[in-house]
Amino acid sequence: MSGAALGIEIVVVFFLALFLLHRYADFRKQQRMVLFGTLLAWYLCFLIVFILPLDISTVSTIALIHHQNPILSIPFFKKHLTWMKMVTSNLVCYKPWSYIPDGIMPVFWRVVYWTSQCLTWLLLPFMQSYARSGGFSITGKIKTALIENAIYYGTYLLIFGSLLIYVAVHPQWHLSWYELQTIGITAANTWGLFLLVLLLGYGLVEIPRSYWNASRQGHLLIKTYFKAAKLMTEKADAEENLEDVMEEVRKVQESIKYNHPLRKYIDTILRKCPVEYQEKMGRNMDDYEDFDDKQNTYPSEKNLVKLHKQVIYAVQRHNRTHVQWQILLQQAMHLEDVAKNETSSAHQFVHSFPSTEPTSWLSPYLYTPTVEWYWECLLRQWFYRLLAVLLSLFSVGVVWSECTFFSTRPVLSLFAVFIQLAERDYNYLYIEMACFITIFFLCTCVYSTVFRIRVFNYYYLASHHQTDAYSLQFSGMLFCRLTPPLCLNFLGLIHMDSAISHQLKEQTAYTSIMGSMRVLSFIANGFYIYYPMLILLLCIATYFSLGTRCLNLLGFQQFVGDNEMTSDLIDEGKELIRREKRKRQRTEDGENRRREWKERYGNTREDTARNRNRNEAAEMTETNYSDTVPIPNTSPNRQVKYSRTGRGTERDSIELLEDAEPLDFNAETLSDDPLETDSTRHVPGRYLSMSSSRSRIFDDV
Repeated sequence: MSGAALGIEIVVVFFLALFLLHRYADFRKQQRMVLFGTLLAWYLCFLIVFILPLDISTVSTIALIHHQNPILSIPFFKKHLTWMKMVTSNLVCYKPWSYIPDGIMPVFWRVVYWTSQCLTWLLLPFMQSYARSGGFSITGKIKTALIENAIYYGTYLLIFGSLLIYVAVHPQWHLSWYELQTIGITAANTWGLFLLVLLLGYGLVEIPRSYWNASRQGHLLIKTYFKAAKLMTEKADAEENLEDVMEEVRKVQESIKYNHPLRKYIDTILRKCPVEYQEKMGRNMDDYEDFDDKQNTYPSEKNLVKLHKQVIYAVQRHNRTHVQWQILLQQAMHLEDVAKNETSSAHQFVHSFPSTEPTSWLSPYLYTPTVEWYWECLLRQWFYRLLAVLLSLFSVGVVWSECTFFSTRPVLSLFAVFIQLAERDYNYLYIEMACFITIFFLCTCVYSTVFRIRVFNYYYLASHHQTDAYSLQFSGMLFCRLTPPLCLNFLGLIHMDSAISHQLKEQTAYTSIMGSMRVLSFIANGFYIYYPMLILLLCIATYFSLGTRCLNLLGFQQFVGDNEMTSDLIDEGKELIRREKRKRQRTEDGENRRREWKERYGNTREDTARNRNRNEAAEMTETNYSDTVPIPNTSPNRQVKYSRTGRGTERDSIELLEDAEPLDFNAETLSDDPLETDSTRHVPGRYLSMSSSRSRIFDDV
């Protein structure tokens, strides 16, 4: 079983990263390079989080063997630790099933860490500019990406060159390559820790509060109304922006004809437009004119590149807002159904409209209306409240440990106490589970904040395959920069980092790759210890929603309960949901009427079709009736042509009446047989809108 746990976790983490990427990205439309870069960044970061508990368990095993057998600290015996461990296992301890052989973890961490750093500082910024570029060729996109990243890369080179010159000028500083490497790692981790504390302070409060608010159905419904009003404004803005961009495309494609050298770029832009706009532009296009026939002003290639970029952004934003509106509408209707079913005495959950989401074949048997009622109306709120309380206790423990992890005598960090108790009992499974749960909670607080934050329309992770390439790669950059300092912070919480705890303990392979922070003592003894204490202040600010209130004062509408603007948006959202429900109800009623019409008159229509086929077959055997036939008692020169148009016209009239599908027609006033007529005049039907009260005519206005 040696190394089996490592292999299993590598495979499991890959599928986890692939699942999350599939939820946010569109595999069919996104560029393969964007998908590969984002998947690799997410995979490496998740891998660090999942493999670190195995590294800690392995170090605990080695430390225990060295403690019970000091002779194993000699380099010769340490080199042959695998054999000696088996000898001592009968005396003191046993080798855990997840033990990783010596020499594997240092190589593994070195590959994972440096690959993630190359991605976040070099490749992903370049790929971001490449994906956002509106160029029509690979060369053009690469050129645009290099120009946009010139300042980005130039700043790094300037800082690095200044440090090298500073070191060269001071001869008393003799820095080796290892020390320079440690300085670079420390600088990257310092930047990551600065952002980590901000995100962690928000997540530690917001995640428990979000689950507590989710148990309050009334609060959740009101907030959904608020979101609906804001999303409708954004949706209208996206539609207006798309219309403006499509108008620009129309003007350009009308000016540049088929034989113009830039026409191939226009065709590329048109393929990115929605189908309805492509058809509209195709109908109005006249390609029979030469571009030389008229002296027109044509846009340059640079302007077409800019227009191409605008089209990609406008179409993606329009599609995203449309999908989000449908999802939010479904959520609001479901919450309203829950509020209605809470007072039901039948304990059967009834939906106002059928769900549009696909369900598995087991749902009708397992998730019955009775089970759904007990879960949605009774059990769910209590489950969320219990989960919110547990997460709140965990958050309090993290905040306490962040403020006291520098104290080693006595040990005040709660997580360090738990790990040390497990080491004394030789419970390696408990060590791995405690480390995994703790670091998983920290990562959830940080990563969920990354998925929630939104920087206008430049960075926004939208689920249901609606995230653009720029946001996907930006999230990969953030993950690669936040994960290493997060793991170092966790090792400090459990006193496994000697640079912070100042204890002579066996170091993990991950810490050895990070290097000794004693090269920069003011960071190891100052910034890394005292800066995480700011989490307490950030948690207090998040609890009182200070950031939300500040954004609301600046004009960004936020959900604040005691605000007049919030109340107006809630009322507006409620009216929008009510309007959409009426529209969906009318659509459903129309489909039901058409279905009833087909069921009632479907057999008659089939009989008429069979009679028509029979008559046509009989006509094939008859003679040609176009010959002239003399009429008796008339002059021999007076002749007429035989015709059957009257009978055919009557049959065609009946078939047209049968094929008609009136929307608001009351079919009950007709007889069951549509062939029954009175002097070839059909009795007109009575419309529902005419029979109802006139006071309801303007209800939908």
